[in-house]
Amino acid sequence: MTLGTRKLRAGSGIPATRFQRNLLQWFDQHKRDLPWRRDRDPYHVWLSEIMLQQTRVSAAVEHYKRFLRRFPTIEKLAAARESSVLAVWSGLGYYRRARMMRLAAREIVRDRSGKFPRNAAELRTLPGVGRYTAAAIASIAFDERVAVVDGNVERVLQRVVGKSIRGEALWQTAEELLSQTRPGDFNQAMMELGATVCLPRQPKCLLCPVFKMCATRGEIRSRREVTAQKQREVHYALDCRNGSVFLVKRDKTATLMPGMWELPEIPSANGLSETWLTLRHSITVTDYVVRVARCELPDRTSGRWVDKSRVSALPLTGLARKILHAAKVI
Repeated sequence: MTLGTRKLRAGSGIPATRFQRNLLQWFDQHKRDLPWRRDRDPYHVWLSEIMLQQTRVSAAVEHYKRFLRRFPTIEKLAAARESSVLAVWSGLGYYRRARMMRLAAREIVRDRSGKFPRNAAELRTLPGVGRYTAAAIASIAFDERVAVVDGNVERVLQRVVGKSIRGEALWQTAEELLSQTRPGDFNQAMMELGATVCLPRQPKCLLCPVFKMCATRGEIRSRREVTAQKQREVHYALDCRNGSVFLVKRDKTATLMPGMWELPEIPSANGLSETWLTLRHSITVTDYVVRVARCELPDRTSGRWVDKSRVSALPLTGLARKILHAAKVI
């Protein structure tokens, strides 16, 4: 079967070449102007893909720019202390991503003279790089003919094919549809389509470049179970004296955000002061109502006084950063 007549084996009868042409033409005209799309530097592609795991594009853009200002090359990242990397990552959450990036950077610099592996199989040997991330880097930066599957691509494929497909069958379908001449652009176009047009609840079908080839016209929805968010209220103390703020460091063995700095947590009924600030904050599957009291802590409280000029350089938790911004400490 020639490339011009190649069709999906999933029984949809969709001409792959026509699908690719329509999708790529749409992508060329309508893709979002994102900073990591301005070149194909594998370091930039890698950074963006790691940041976009568990993070919205709108939130990732400024963090991406800030990270590259601090670590403009992979050599700079490899030479950095973990605390410095976490400080720049602060606010993105899921800090294991930053730790794994630093370890991978050190491996690339030490063992590969700073050169990225050029194919998905070798990229997967790096710390923190899974199947999706390896395929994204390999196709976008090096034009390897390998498909990607993330949540957006999964939704597009299921709707186009017209049935629920999972696991290896999903990856196989993506490979069969992949453009052989522009694999990186095609992968980005599939993700862009899912993120901006083929939406989970209200797909914009009339704007879709492959609408006429879609078996379901947006009717199939994800069957993944949505984990119910837990609700919790927590209380913190903000104690600022003589140009310093009192902070505590999470234990390095903590399961969540080890080694990060935060405000001391206090019991709700400790009566130190009235609530100064109330905000909402989400971590994984828990929604928090956070109440902050501006008060003087007892002398024996465990923690450390940190000069305000040094606070922003610490690896702060996202919640601590929010509170300290509100207090104009940073």
